[in-house]
Amino acid sequence: MLCINLESHDPCFNLATGEYLLKNRDEDFLILGINEKSVIIGKHQAAHRETNTRFITENNIPVLRRISGGGTVFHDRGNLNFTFIRQSEPGKQVDFRKNTAPVIDFLFSLGVNARFEGKNDLKINGLKISGNAEHVHRTRVLHHGTLLFDSSPDDLRNSLRKNTSDYTTRAVESNPSSVTNLKESLKNISDILEFRVEMMNYFLATSPGAELFRLTPEESDGIKFLAETKYRTWEWNYAYGPDYHLTKRFELNNRSHTCRLFVKDGIIQECEIEGSQKMGVAGKELVGCRHMVADILKILNERGILAQREDVYNFF
Repeated sequence: MLCINLESHDPCFNLATGEYLLKNRDEDFLILGINEKSVIIGKHQAAHRETNTRFITENNIPVLRRISGGGTVFHDRGNLNFTFIRQSEPGKQVDFRKNTAPVIDFLFSLGVNARFEGKNDLKINGLKISGNAEHVHRTRVLHHGTLLFDSSPDDLRNSLRKNTSDYTTRAVESNPSSVTNLKESLKNISDILEFRVEMMNYFLATSPGAELFRLTPEESDGIKFLAETKYRTWEWNYAYGPDYHLTKRFELNNRSHTCRLFVKDGIIQECEIEGSQKMGVAGKELVGCRHMVADILKILNERGILAQREDVYNFF
């Protein structure tokens, strides 16, 4: 197994690294990385339904889609991300217990009794420390996982949408769980960098044939290209998701309104707003617009409809 410590904190580059190595190499890999603040959604999720659109917009937190399935997770510099890439037998490729067992063993070596619970979570004392997801490519499987070491509970909580009932869609739903940080259980490890060293050293010592690996300049260039052309694009992060209906009731200019949107490929296909003639006309103007804060804000501001900038979040 080839082991990589990613120096980058760029979540786009780090996500692209996993996909690139999955599809362009034959070896097994372990990749450890730490990302800047970001919300990472599963391949088959609707971005706005999973995220608190106002909080992430006002705090410049990007929403990025990974190639593996599963639910939404929050990343920051207190979260250690691990990726396994392995050759696998047909029919036995998706195996969360198999791919998380070495991580459970690693945590046990540090005195932490983590358990596999539910479909794909690792927990200690009933509290989630790790979410996991997988993606199959031919004879290879990529396993994504998180380890909450010292992540911000406030940013995590505020970045994710609590009430998704306004959205109707066939998109995969997240399964919210109460979480805890590993730092609380690891009194002898002071920071996440030390924690990453411990994890890497454990796998180098316990995995037959494991060795450190560095990306070649050509591989780094290929990964950068993939990051730019896929992981930084609206087309992948928002438009790729399943279509959805949004029904939102709100107060605007001291009047009650109801907005009904249908969004496909990230574009508003239908929009009906009841409550005032002015907003009814505005709804027709939003058809063909991307379902994004800046795009809707531009149209409504041009027509002098929004009294305050934050009114735009009534459409999410």
